[in-house]
Amino acid sequence: MILADILAARGRIAGVADRMPLVPSPFLSERTGREVLLKLESMQATGAFKLRGALNAISRLPAETHGVVCCSTGNHGRAVAYAARQRGLRAIVCMSALVPQAKVDGISALGAEVRIVGRSQDEAQVEASRLARDEGFAEIPPFDHPDVIAGQGTIAFELVEARPDIATILVPLSGGGLAAGIAFAAKLLKPGIRVIGISMDRGAAMHASLQAGRPVEVEEVPSLADSLGGGIGLANAHTLALCRDNLDATVLLTEDEIRLGMQALYFEDRLVTEGAAAVGAAALLSGKVGPDDGPAALIVTGRNVDMAAFAEIVAGRDVRLGDITLKGRAYAA
Repeated sequence: MILADILAARGRIAGVADRMPLVPSPFLSERTGREVLLKLESMQATGAFKLRGALNAISRLPAETHGVVCCSTGNHGRAVAYAARQRGLRAIVCMSALVPQAKVDGISALGAEVRIVGRSQDEAQVEASRLARDEGFAEIPPFDHPDVIAGQGTIAFELVEARPDIATILVPLSGGGLAAGIAFAAKLLKPGIRVIGISMDRGAAMHASLQAGRPVEVEEVPSLADSLGGGIGLANAHTLALCRDNLDATVLLTEDEIRLGMQALYFEDRLVTEGAAAVGAAALLSGKVGPDDGPAALIVTGRNVDMAAFAEIVAGRDVRLGDITLKGRAYAA
């Protein structure tokens, strides 16, 4: 991938998935002693940043394409469904049984067929690959694809253009499409900028793979940051290398820290966010990302959260996560 790929992606997504708001967070700025800005990718038409990559990738498919398929924890599937409908293409989204029902329903509402396969993204990926191989669907991977990475990388252009003085970007880290695209572009545009990837401390596949120096499998477990679940693929061709070469650090958060991030963004900034979208705020509030000089930008990645579950989280009630219970804790600034 080269910078020209991201510039071309900007043109393809223009007017549909670009120019999301960049707003200050007075609370986080005061708390951390540095200016903190929120890049509201949660305001995308599909509720998450994934629309950038999906739109770019699907816009490049041949005219004779009859349908698309993907594997997703939710937001990528929603983006693929939206972009496919714009082109009049059939879409099938393969998901594991761990994906919240609210995300399944959101994808179905956009006209895509949802197939629940197994209890991990790796198992769901097997069905997506079969549909691509045996039935001729064009596969749109959720992260490890140059067009998807380039689409997500357009965020870096918008950040640096709007605020050339940004010193640090905090990026939710899962399969690495978002982090790879942003870090690659940001380092070219402003070599001294720091880009930090943030994930949960259970099942963080990219973090584990970076530590091992190769793609590794991890156990996928329920998390408030469910969008960050899933592996990076043992045949990973792009995102691992890009994250290795361009991320300055990775940070892991507890479920309690993620909950505090969600609560703070809700009570202080009036934002409804998924757990994955709140990890930047959580990293600052936990002190795991320190008060470096210069403004910090947090990528608030999505709002597609089950609202009943969200109400329990922000109210500070007990939350059940698979075989563990996250004990209630009311928000305190």
